[in-house]
Amino acid sequence: MSPTIPRALPEHDTPPVSRPLRVIVMGTPDFAVHTLQAVHGAGHEIVAVYSRAPAPAGRGMALRLSPVHKAAEALGLTVLTPPTLRMPEEAERFAAFKADVAVVVAYGMILPKAILDAPRLACLNLHASLLPRWRGAAPIQRAIMSGDRETGIAVMRMAEGLDTGPVGIVETVAIGPDMTAGELHDVLAVRGAELMVKALAALAQNRLVFAEQSEQGVLYARKIGNEDSRIDWSQPAAQVHDLIRGLSPFPGAYAMVDFGKGPERVKILQSACVVASGEAGALLDTQLTVACGQGAVRLLTLQRAGSKPLSAADFLRGMPLAPPQRFM
Repeated sequence: MSPTIPRALPEHDTPPVSRPLRVIVMGTPDFAVHTLQAVHGAGHEIVAVYSRAPAPAGRGMALRLSPVHKAAEALGLTVLTPPTLRMPEEAERFAAFKADVAVVVAYGMILPKAILDAPRLACLNLHASLLPRWRGAAPIQRAIMSGDRETGIAVMRMAEGLDTGPVGIVETVAIGPDMTAGELHDVLAVRGAELMVKALAALAQNRLVFAEQSEQGVLYARKIGNEDSRIDWSQPAAQVHDLIRGLSPFPGAYAMVDFGKGPERVKILQSACVVASGEAGALLDTQLTVACGQGAVRLLTLQRAGSKPLSAADFLRGMPLAPPQRFM
């Protein structure tokens, strides 16, 4: 049996920072910005920040810096965006920073062994699940899509496998019945930043104890694809509701609707389960209640292609829908 993974340290047990650590922070999206700022605010010496390279975005396809890149520059930190870390010269440059620890949060690139072995103490990864459940790329979305009632945030020591490293501390977070992926993302980003600061303080005092993950209960949170996003109205209402909130606000669960010019894609961003029945996909009333395989859901927020999200009432003002129309 694997050792019990320690839960987050209570506030009064959080070890003070005995000395600043030399830290490399590696991250890319908004989720990682909170941790970057928290580690910087805790007084550690961030010797470098690694992020994914600027990518074309917007109508003009101009190169856009990642959220972490922009946040790091605002703090006056050195930012590196190598296309790969597998070249020997990149490993040498990484090792030359003589970091005590690397903090990795949604970086988006596999770290080779030479990088994992370079920091004096460890490479620590912040992962948004209760490991070993939901290893992989989309743990927040997959937890909600599966109807989980709780998830968490974990600090683990990185290994070469996919999210297989031993866990130091973890904090459990409840998932409300109507909570969206966006809302859970924001909660976990803040909690995760706080947890990583605690982990670094404990690591500095040699008090961060790691426990191997159990081999029982392993689930993989594979990346969300287009095939995951289309609503299957033959499913029970609870599962349809979980899919909608699990993909809100991005990429958005969708259905096809014919407004008179052929079927077009409409994103459904918010819903509620209601007591009603009918043929799956059928519109049951003028309040956007749609029948499912069992029960029904009422659509609360929708978005047509090229438009902004609208409440059901505003959506219906511009595009009246009524039985016998269907969502496909």
